[in-house]
Amino acid sequence: MKATLNWDGGMAFSGKTESGHLVLLDAGPESGGENKGPRPPEVLLHAAAVCTGMDIVYVLEKMRLKIDKFFIEIEGIRATEHPKRFTEMSIIYHINGKLPEDKVKRAIKLSSETYCTVVHSINAKVQYKYSLNEEPVKKMESL
Repeated sequence: MKATLNWDGGMAFSGKTESGHLVLLDAGPESGGENKGPRPPEVLLHAAAVCTGMDIVYVLEKMRLKIDKFFIEIEGIRATEHPKRFTEMSIIYHINGKLPEDKVKRAIKLSSETYCTVVHSINAKVQYKYSLNEEPVKKMESL
């Protein structure tokens, strides 16, 4: 996989992904940017959530289970010193549907241990939680 990004002045960079989608990233005014696009760490956080979310959808669909509603909350904690990397992440999956809890947990486990390229590329401790059919949030105890 390759990417080429062009400097657009200030702190803004734009490019096109291998799949043909345009990407624009920038910094905020406090960092010399013009807020034309998301910050790289924001994109990384979103990418981690979507990567694992796609895995869960894929696994549950392979199990012939139907998701009625699904959203993800993700929070990243960054170091205070440069390079200010993510040191911890917390992902909460809110999944609704006629889904057996053991199957949902299995899908989360497969994503966290095997499939998610983005999360496996980040050197941060990741904590996984889920809520099935709007029940209180539960922490995945054993992954």
